[in-house]
Amino acid sequence: MEEQVEYSSTHEKPVRYAGFWMRFWAYLADIIIVASISGILLLPFQFLNDGDGVDIGYWTLTGILGSVIFYLYFVLLTKYFRQTLGKMIFGLKVIREDREPLKWSDLLFREVVGRFIHRVFFFTVLLYLFVAFTAQKQGIHDMIGNTRVVFDE
Repeated sequence: MEEQVEYSSTHEKPVRYAGFWMRFWAYLADIIIVASISGILLLPFQFLNDGDGVDIGYWTLTGILGSVIFYLYFVLLTKYFRQTLGKMIFGLKVIREDREPLKWSDLLFREVVGRFIHRVFFFTVLLYLFVAFTAQKQGIHDMIGNTRVVFDE
C-alpha cells in the first residue's frame, strides 16, 4: 500500500498521514487507558446506594461521569499535547488542516461531535473505515474538525 506524503508550501517538512491500522492501535490503547482511569475514579461510587447504580433519568451517575472522563481525556490531551497517550505510544499527533495551532472549536467538533456520531448507533462505528479510503486518511470526526492525524516526526 502506498504511503501518503504531502509537502506544504509553508513548511519544508513532509507530512505523513497515519493510516487506519496505526490509528486503530492508538485508539485501542486510549480505550484501555480511559477504562482504567474511569475504573479507578468511579470505584467509590460502588459504595453508594448499596452497590446499585444511582439513576438520573435514563442514565446512571457513573455512566454520565464515565462519559465526561472519556471526552475530557480526548479533548484535553489533544488540545495541550496534540496527541493522546495512545497516539504518543504510536508516534502520532493531530494537526489542523492549515497547520495552525489547534483551537477549542476544532477539538469540540472533532472529539465531542465527531466521536458522538461514531458512538450513537451500533453501525456508525463503521464510519471509522473512512480513514482507510480517503487520500489524507481522515475519519468523519477529522472532516468535521478539519484535522488530520500524522506521524510525529
